[in-house]
Amino acid sequence: MSRRRSTPQRASRGLLTRLFSMMLGTMIAGAMIVAMQLPFLHERATSRLTLDAIKSLPGSTPPIAWPSTGSAALIIPSMDVAQSRHNDIVPIASLAKMMTAYVTLKRLPLAQGATGPCLTVSASDVATYDEMKLTGQSAVAVAAGESLCEVDLLGGLMVHSANNFALLLATLVSGNVPSFVVLMNQTAQRLGLTHTHYVEPSGYLEGSVSTALEQGELAVLLMKSPLIRSIALMPSITLPVAGTVTSFTPFIGTDNVIGVKSGRTDAAGGCDVMAMTFKEGTSTRVLYAVVLGQRGGNLLGPAGIAAFNLATSARDNELDHYFAKGARFATLGWGADRVAVGLRSGQHVWWWAGSKRLPLTLEMKRPSTSVRRGQLVGWLVVHGATIHRFALVAERTVAPPSLWQRLR
Repeated sequence: MSRRRSTPQRASRGLLTRLFSMMLGTMIAGAMIVAMQLPFLHERATSRLTLDAIKSLPGSTPPIAWPSTGSAALIIPSMDVAQSRHNDIVPIASLAKMMTAYVTLKRLPLAQGATGPCLTVSASDVATYDEMKLTGQSAVAVAAGESLCEVDLLGGLMVHSANNFALLLATLVSGNVPSFVVLMNQTAQRLGLTHTHYVEPSGYLEGSVSTALEQGELAVLLMKSPLIRSIALMPSITLPVAGTVTSFTPFIGTDNVIGVKSGRTDAAGGCDVMAMTFKEGTSTRVLYAVVLGQRGGNLLGPAGIAAFNLATSARDNELDHYFAKGARFATLGWGADRVAVGLRSGQHVWWWAGSKRLPLTLEMKRPSTSVRRGQLVGWLVVHGATIHRFALVAERTVAPPSLWQRLR
């Protein structure tokens, strides 16, 4: 009896074993398929940059008119531009007077309309003036017993580039010239002008040296003074004894030029720091063109022309682009099913083409669920005169792939 029953029992157990093995194999295979697909089950939407809108950005501007000789620099503070060409350490002539004015105003702050402290001109000061005129230096006539105040000295220094006024300011501030020169060099180092060095306050001696870029940086700082800005605009100034004296700085009042400072010596050649205003939307901004080591003619003329050409070419490199509502800058989606991403609103943006960089970056949110029409999905960041962040929205609804689509 027991032997006849053992055969069907063994067959039944074998069938169950085979069925269990098949089910286990199917489960393992399914698990393997699911495991292989797990990275896709949690796939996030991906973004792609599109050049459709970027290609429409203007980019045709004249080349920057760097001078063919000497060194030069351009600074546009509002657009974070600071560029130079052949930025050598060279004599700077009367550009040294910018530091003389800067140190004076730091030690003796002066508001517009005020005169500041005064000094009395001595016989020795008159002798210094006479000697300067004999050696061909720029100086302003003075008389013994004349009273000159800080505002007069700064005006004669910046407008008529008076070397004797530079010495008088040094005496007014520090009591003597050597102590003032120490202050000039200490200030240069504190401002990070590491290639700048002064040997006296006027720049007449060739030992006063700097670079075009550092002189531009100093001009930007100096022109933050409302008093200096008002003086820089003056084509002439009237002084107690000398009367009316004119500016040596070229192009003042011409084509939006603000004359900051010019200078010339045989060693330095012609030098000019020229400020020029330009429009950025409804705002008025200032750019600075610096040229050193210009040659030919009376030196100041070629320097002024070189600075003017440099400044106008920089001004003409300003670009105004309107980023229109709906302009497409990217696509977003899963696989082949993608949605165009465009600007939610439009706005004008200004920037400087001379930087030779595309001032655009994308910041995408990359949603892990469906994207709805009009949904905020990121930002277009435009690095123009200021940084703009434009909201990017999806043009239509797009759903992520279904589980079945991802598994098949």
